[in-house]
Amino acid sequence: MTAPVCVARIGAAHGVRGAVRLWTFTEDPLAVKDYGPLMTKDGARQFEVTHAREAKDHLVVTLKGVASRDDAERLNGLELYVPRDRLPETDDGEYYHTDLIGLAAVTTSEQPLGKVIAIHNFGAGDIIEIAPPQGATMLLPFTNAVVPTVDLAGGRVVIELPQEIDGDDPSAA
Repeated sequence: MTAPVCVARIGAAHGVRGAVRLWTFTEDPLAVKDYGPLMTKDGARQFEVTHAREAKDHLVVTLKGVASRDDAERLNGLELYVPRDRLPETDDGEYYHTDLIGLAAVTTSEQPLGKVIAIHNFGAGDIIEIAPPQGATMLLPFTNAVVPTVDLAGGRVVIELPQEIDGDDPSAA
């Protein structure tokens, strides 16, 4: 079995019959029904989605064996995973965040920058976070201009460092 990938997080209970709010991290929110049982990261607990409907910014789902509001409330905040091999293949230029984390980051002139430690999205597009061997991490736009090459087989991303970053004041150094 391959490493698990987080596909959803359970939110608050919804109603009195055991339904929960579910925030999905999949392109198609309803796809979580297609991946088979969802499990906790350690694999100790599994949950089968028996019904799902879209709400404003989340799903409302019922999980097999969760029949009361009390049962549902105990699941609040739980992250749900599936094995990576259950997810569909990506198109060219598309990547699962989990496949990028841990890759080496190098400049276009092959100078090492560090390692990819996270991909974030705060609402204005994806951000790649790179940890250098020492010092503060770098947050860069995850765009074709800044990250022109993702080489999964070679275990690296190539970074074209921006010439100037808004907010930088070279005279303050």
